[in-house]
Amino acid sequence: MSTGVKHFIAFAALAIILIALPKVFVSGSAHTMMSLMGIMIIFALSYNILLGQTGLLSFGHAVYYGLAGFCVAHAMNYIAREKIGVPLPFIPLIGAFAGLFFGALFGLISTRRAGTVFSMISLGIGELVASSALILRSFFGGEEGIPTNRTKFPPFFGYKFGPQIEVYYLIAFWCFVCIALMYALTRTPFGRMCNAVRDNPERAEFVGYSTQRVRFIAFVFSAIFAGVAGALATINFELMNSQSLGAGQSGLVLLMTYVGGVGHFIGPIIGGVIITFLQISLSDITKAWMLYFGLMFILVVMFSPGGVAGWLALHQPLLKGGRIFRLIPAYALALVPMAMLAAGLIMTIELAHRMLVDAQSDGSVMKLAGWTVDAAKAQPWMLAIGLLVCGALGLKLAWPKVREAFAAQSAEVAQ
Repeated sequence: MSTGVKHFIAFAALAIILIALPKVFVSGSAHTMMSLMGIMIIFALSYNILLGQTGLLSFGHAVYYGLAGFCVAHAMNYIAREKIGVPLPFIPLIGAFAGLFFGALFGLISTRRAGTVFSMISLGIGELVASSALILRSFFGGEEGIPTNRTKFPPFFGYKFGPQIEVYYLIAFWCFVCIALMYALTRTPFGRMCNAVRDNPERAEFVGYSTQRVRFIAFVFSAIFAGVAGALATINFELMNSQSLGAGQSGLVLLMTYVGGVGHFIGPIIGGVIITFLQISLSDITKAWMLYFGLMFILVVMFSPGGVAGWLALHQPLLKGGRIFRLIPAYALALVPMAMLAAGLIMTIELAHRMLVDAQSDGSVMKLAGWTVDAAKAQPWMLAIGLLVCGALGLKLAWPKVREAFAAQSAEVAQ
């Protein structure tokens, strides 16, 4: 099967999935979550153009997401007020042009250097724009932000985009288009030069390419797609505020990219889905949900630098060779101590959060996995520590067997 046919099948499958998802998950909350996933997939993929493809670690990528969102909010209010006949599905193009403008403006400064210098410049620009959001109230709207109303636009083939399901399909359409365009970008000679600048900038300079120019063009492309994501966020929430510009949003897209897998095109897609799902779900379960995100990031960087996509790529040869199922006994052996370690870690975090944060207002008695426990007593702490110790020791004993099984099956496939 040729590469072109494989790509066609993959994108056809993606289109079918995007169309069918609302038919499978029919609740309004599911449509809202899937809409946010689509936005975050575009945002994370735009960041991967910088980090995964070009090797530029940015700490201020939310600037282009947020600034484009504010430009779109003002444009939507102006179009609705003046009754200009622009349909809502074309509004993300305004976000793309806003991302282009701000990407070119700030890219001229930040892409002159790479490495740590670039990261520090991006952090400085991010903090500068975020602090300006509370000063320039006429543009940023202060702490309240800029509200808008998507239903005031003229109908598009009879759709007013009031119900969330209609907004989902609008986001899904732009998500599909952006995924296709960004994937096509990675397959161009320019995309290969981005990889060359990432891997060996000295050699790229030696063969006659300007690494600064390559970084600048990649930066602008990244800002364009981040602008589309910001525009879709404004349409979805009908609001854009200063939180979308801050370090928290930049850190979130960095987390998505790393957890999904830096350098793998599908990685940010996986990361956007996982982190968005956990962000919405965990915030309803525990007040310490941000701490879990931090621990997840640390664990991925330390033990699985390739993220989820990298871990899956390691198993792809075994899957093709039909030997992936022979790893099940070894993985099952390691699954029990991993579950014990995770349970002990969750108990420790929840007990500590209760005693350090909520004890004065809510008391020390709490619900933990359906059980009523007193965080001020020694028994739950002893159980948590016991699970941690037993899980860590069990995993230490089981992990060599996992490595041996993986190495044995990989060697057989290689033969």
